[in-house]
Amino acid sequence: MRLSGWRTRAPGRGGIDQKVIDPVGAILSALGADPDAHSWVTFGDESGSRWTLMAPCPAGLAAVNVRPGGAGEGSRASGRLIRWSKVQVGELAAETERGHRVVMFQLEGQPIRGVDDSAEEVAAFAALVLAGVEGRPLPDLDAVARRGSKPGVKAVTTAVIKAGGKPAKPAAGPVARPSTGRSPAR
Repeated sequence: MRLSGWRTRAPGRGGIDQKVIDPVGAILSALGADPDAHSWVTFGDESGSRWTLMAPCPAGLAAVNVRPGGAGEGSRASGRLIRWSKVQVGELAAETERGHRVVMFQLEGQPIRGVDDSAEEVAAFAALVLAGVEGRPLPDLDAVARRGSKPGVKAVTTAVIKAGGKPAKPAAGPVARPSTGRSPAR
């Protein structure tokens, strides 16, 4: 989901408004990301007081910490670019039971979890991050959405492969068999 899409998801009032999005967009641009980049926002205990945004870009992962500020205060944001070789990624896990889905992913120590419809969003974001970590071109999630499919695991995987990420090929040559400790019969 793009940064502008997170405005409706903020759990508290005024957590993400245009006064906050403008400086965050400027920091994303300075770090080499699109000002309205596909990103993931992690809200703290008090979403009106602070939250963290992570946005993949070609050079690495842009991480922006935001403090919207209170009455009479301006919003503050600080960001850093973490090179892909230094990004800490946990495993991507998916679970389904009776038609419900859960997708979990950990990025820079932040747990990212999605249930049912938001599971698709977590899977798409994880595929975007994993493409960057593996040195593949970042998939265009907007193109996937324009084709009429949700940016889920299958659609993003297809987009990643078409963008240049190739699936692993099986090893050529004879298959190695484990040794039994006996010499071969003649």
